Amino acid sequence: MTILPINPTENASPDALIGFLRQCREAARGDGRERLVSISIQVGALDPLAVLEAIFESGELHFYAERPNIHTAIAGAEAVLVHEASGPERFESAQRFIDDVLARTIAVGDVDAPFGGPHFFSAFTFLDQVEQGEAFPAARVFVPRWQVARAGEVTTAVANLLVAPDSDLATLAERVLRAHGKFKHIDYDAKPAVPVTSQPCVFQTTEAGDFRTTVKGGLAAIAAGVVKKIVLARVQDMQTNAPLHPLRLLNGLRERFPECYSFSVANGRGQSFIGASPERLVRVSKGVLETEALAGSARRGQSASEDAALGAELLASEKDRREQGHVLESIVRRLEPLGFAPQFPSQPVLRKLANVQHLHTPVSAVMPAGIHLLDALARLHPTPAVGGSPREEAVARIRDLEGFPRGLYAGAIGWLNARGGGEFLVGIRSALVEGRNARVYAGAGIVAGSDPEREFAETELKFRAMREALLG
Repeated sequence: MTILPINPTENASPDALIGFLRQCREAARGDGRERLVSISIQVGALDPLAVLEAIFESGELHFYAERPNIHTAIAGAEAVLVHEASGPERFESAQRFIDDVLARTIAVGDVDAPFGGPHFFSAFTFLDQVEQGEAFPAARVFVPRWQVARAGEVTTAVANLLVAPDSDLATLAERVLRAHGKFKHIDYDAKPAVPVTSQPCVFQTTEAGDFRTTVKGGLAAIAAGVVKKIVLARVQDMQTNAPLHPLRLLNGLRERFPECYSFSVANGRGQSFIGASPERLVRVSKGVLETEALAGSARRGQSASEDAALGAELLASEKDRREQGHVLESIVRRLEPLGFAPQFPSQPVLRKLANVQHLHTPVSAVMPAGIHLLDALARLHPTPAVGGSPREEAVARIRDLEGFPRGLYAGAIGWLNARGGGEFLVGIRSALVEGRNARVYAGAGIVAGSDPEREFAETELKFRAMREALLG
């Protein structure tokens, strides 16, 4: 990536911007290849979710991720470059795409600001192959036409555009100035793309199959020695009396679960995958990788004493400690062949969410030379926290037992920047939303000693939390 120490939007002069774009066009003419031009500026305080909602278009790709409790959020939409892939090499294919784009990128403006420069928004489904007609491909990476992000008190807006050897510079300049103008004069009161209706209510909920029977199938595979752990999910299909706006639903999720990752991924065909995930899959920043082993569940108590008792019971549970241990052992085993030396505490701690608490062990490691975030992601995904152990055998049994395509449920959703950093979450506590329909997902980890009734109750707890957050 070429970084130029100029900001062509500083004086908002079309002539100055056209002069800069002319240089970019000459570079494109030099080798006959388009240039990605990325212009970053710091702007006044904005809520990225409010910006995305104000200019929401159901026919465009969009990406959103937020950690409300640490005041970071990033939104992007209207793709200028898209890459899709499937199969076991999908992560390698995505990395080649990113490398190729960065080799012909010209970045200017506040590139060193938090979330400055081009970002690659990405979503990888649970399986590396998807069925025809599913909402999302096995892998999609896109560069947005615009993005806006907040990190603490700093808000950064980025406009991305392609400059071809034959580009019309006046048209491009107008597009850039219009894009950056959006972030200085966002009209939150403008008529939304999806009309505001009264709070939708569910009038029909359906579910195929019996989850207890599915759990018994998983226990049979464990007893036969095929797997040590298997994570099984169920879905509920809800129909409502009014259209569901995914970004308004997401606002409810972030308010209810501020300690989780609130996220939305839209496919440009009217379908959005949204959720509030408690689980980080992987983060890379300043040469350090961070991940976590999150497994084992208990409800929150209705009083401080009951909550503490439930937490102590979870920490002492042999079944839950074994389940969490499978996840931690797998993370370490999969990272070490890449040259990582994972570090982690000897005992798990409690991770307390609004409605549930989990066993949690943070894991960190210095990035080895020549290793990318996507290399680690390819090794880690899916972790035993959402798949099972051994991974290949568990995934094969999941397909047979569940009876529905997971799509992005338990998938890897996140972003990468031009400096090798990025962050991915696990797509759980989630729903696929389209029109008046929502498919809500919930899962539970099954190990030897699991009780089908208890696992059913765990998924009911997760369903209830999602329904309340989505529909009030």
